[in-house]
Amino acid sequence: MNCLEKRILRDGVVKPNNVLKVDSFLNHQMDVQLLDEIGAEFHKRFADCNITKILTIEASGIAIACSVARCFNVPVVFAKKSKSINIDGDVYVAEVESFTHKCKNQVVISKSFLNKDDRVLIIDDFLANGCALQGLISITESAGASVEGIGIAIEKGFQIGGTIIRNLGYRLESLAIVDEMDAEKGSVRFREQG
Repeated sequence: MNCLEKRILRDGVVKPNNVLKVDSFLNHQMDVQLLDEIGAEFHKRFADCNITKILTIEASGIAIACSVARCFNVPVVFAKKSKSINIDGDVYVAEVESFTHKCKNQVVISKSFLNKDDRVLIIDDFLANGCALQGLISITESAGASVEGIGIAIEKGFQIGGTIIRNLGYRLESLAIVDEMDAEKGSVRFREQG
């Protein structure tokens, strides 16, 4: 069992409707030492990919992406959920649906931060239905860049996202894959990973 799985068992909270709260250490209040360990693990897993950019979506993936980027010594680019006046020029746009927020957003990335020479590692905190990842993949491909891999902190293995992304042929590495959660018992069962 890895450090993230242990932390989920210790401090994660299972809620009804397949919600796993990890906000005390991962995506609201953040344990920086844990984030550094996560970054190092993704660096180890994707060290052979010659990554030039880390890509994520605001907001919960940013801290993890920064830890990963520090290990690769490359910039982080994050998709914004709304176009603001400080985004100049042309943008790549994709529509994504959030499992957590139950809404659709258009996400944007300035074309000046992603180009055909980039070798992209997509990083996010959760994978449920895969909609956010599909949006980031679409933007990356629109830029002519290559998706070298996808790193997810926590994958809900009982939902379809991981299967969809893997069936599309992308290299997907999840640090913790939750196969089952029980809100009444507060229990989590992880998939064995080799």
